[in-house]
Amino acid sequence: MPMSIPELERALRQLRLSGMTATLEARALQVAQHEMDFLEAVSWLVQDELDRRRSRLLERRHTLSGLPDRKDLSSFDWTYNPRLPKRDVLELATLKFIAAKEDVLVLGPPGTGKSHVAQSLATAAVNGGYKVLYREAHQLLEDITEARELGQLRKLRAQIAGAELLLIDDLFLRKLPANAGDELADVIMARHEKASTIITSNRPVEDWSRLLGDVVVVTPLLDRLMHHGHLLKFDGKSWRLKEAAARAAKRGTVN
Repeated sequence: MPMSIPELERALRQLRLSGMTATLEARALQVAQHEMDFLEAVSWLVQDELDRRRSRLLERRHTLSGLPDRKDLSSFDWTYNPRLPKRDVLELATLKFIAAKEDVLVLGPPGTGKSHVAQSLATAAVNGGYKVLYREAHQLLEDITEARELGQLRKLRAQIAGAELLLIDDLFLRKLPANAGDELADVIMARHEKASTIITSNRPVEDWSRLLGDVVVVTPLLDRLMHHGHLLKFDGKSWRLKEAAARAAKRGTVN
C-alpha cells in the first residue's frame, strides 16, 4: 500500500533525508501536473538532498572557522580606491595560493578594505572546502595564553596547524602583550611551507620590530612570510569615513 505524503515525509526524516523532506510535496505536485516524469522527480529529490547537505556542511565549516561574517568580493567597490591592488586580490581569489601553501601579508591604513578583502578570501576558502581558522590578532594571543594556563596548548596548536588557511586580522590594532613576538613567530614558523597564513595590519613592516619589541624575532618572521608570499599594500581613502559621511548626510536629510 503506497504511503501518503505525510507518511513519506516522516519516513524521510527517519532516514535523515531532510533535503528530500523539504521538497517532496512540491516535486509530487510537479509530477501530478505533468511538469516532469517520475525519474526526473526522483533525480531532483536526490539533488535537493545533496544541496541541503552541502549547505549545512558549509554552514558548519563557516561556524568552525570563527569568521564573523560571510564577506565576498562581488560587493567590493574598487572604484572608490582605484590604487588598491585589484589584480593581485582577484588572483588570490582563485585560491591557488592555498594549494601552493603560500602566505599573504596585507598592509595599509585603517578603513581601506584590508579586512573585507582578507575575510572574503577566507570565506571563498570555506566555500571551496578548505579548513579555515579566523582570529583577530589580539584574540589569537589571548587564546594561546589561556590554553597555556589551562594545559591545553598542544590542543590549540594542533587546531592552528590543522587549518589550511589561518587569517590573523588587525595585527597591532590593539596593544599586544610583551611576549607577542615570540608567540606570533611560533605560529608563523610552525606553518611555514605547510599551510597558508594571511595577516592584515595597519602598520608598515618597518614598525614591527618596535611594536613587538624584538628585532631578532621579527626578521625571521617576516622572512618566512615573504619567502613564498604575497605582499599587498592598500592605500587611499577610508571606507569608514565614507560611510560616516553618508550616515551624517542621511540624518541631515531626515532632519
